[in-house]
Amino acid sequence: MTALKLKIATVPYDRVTALRTGEVAPEGIELDYVAGIPAHSIFVRMAEKHEFDVSEMSLALYSTLRARGEFPFVALPVFPSRVFRHGAIFVNRASGIETPKQLEGRRIGIQEYRQTALVWARGMLREDHSVDTSTIEWVEGGINGPRHLEASDVRPLGPVSISYIGPDRTISDAVASGELPAAISARQPDSLRFTDRVARLFSDWRAEERSYFQRTGNFPIMHTVVMREDLYEKEPWIAQSLYVAFERAKAHAARMNRYTGVLMNMVPWLHEELDEADAVFGGDPFPYGLESNRGPLETFMRHLVGDGLLASEPKIEDLFAPVEEGVGREDAYIKGLA
Repeated sequence: MTALKLKIATVPYDRVTALRTGEVAPEGIELDYVAGIPAHSIFVRMAEKHEFDVSEMSLALYSTLRARGEFPFVALPVFPSRVFRHGAIFVNRASGIETPKQLEGRRIGIQEYRQTALVWARGMLREDHSVDTSTIEWVEGGINGPRHLEASDVRPLGPVSISYIGPDRTISDAVASGELPAAISARQPDSLRFTDRVARLFSDWRAEERSYFQRTGNFPIMHTVVMREDLYEKEPWIAQSLYVAFERAKAHAARMNRYTGVLMNMVPWLHEELDEADAVFGGDPFPYGLESNRGPLETFMRHLVGDGLLASEPKIEDLFAPVEEGVGREDAYIKGLA
């Protein structure tokens, strides 16, 4: 059988490297892998131009537009990007903001309201710290460089105070100058590193994130993988083939990271960090499949409603292509390479 050729784009994570190199190949599929594109550009090119057959996608953008019936893509239960966001809240040291509750009523800089990182951060602030996020004015703009509004920007369904800093200014500079007292950003603002005027709200954010995971079981999902819906309807078997390949590529990366002969990544205490992660997560911190991710996915849908991006929580099963889960998964998190 001639392999089906599919054009795919993702960030070049370690967990997809084997797919890019061909060490792992999806059954019946030949991948034309496009790498080196920033995640945001992948999302825009897929959402606005349908440029790829398969691509990484913002979980917020996908879930919101799919649930609204406005997105001709279907997702795989594959989640290549996950990040805690307690460390993504930054304040001007002179702002007087020392606790999450003091964010209420302030103007807070962000890249875009519907950004997945922002959805997780706002939900955490509401549910864990009783912050009334409806009192906040959200000021959109580029974090470290100019940002122009895009056609794929998604707006909340109801009244939310959102303004725009302009195309020639940055959120980082505005927080450093005190024009904005705080920012929430997936990307670290340059002013945190290059000035002494900006700090993280949570000084020990890593401890906050560990505590959050231990209480909720949620390691926040940032991105999923989507395919064109017309392609899926014509060739539904590709969902299972791709899912298995992503599982196998992730297992390959885990084995490589566990190799003790040399350091496979430029992290001096990599193996000790992996041991610590094992102690917290009890194994694979990046599980794929719906059942392994029902908790964080349902939490995220609740946050989308809390942010006014959805009127009601969609069923998780309605957002993802059904696959036989666990196929291709390997116990690579306790076994290194010989």
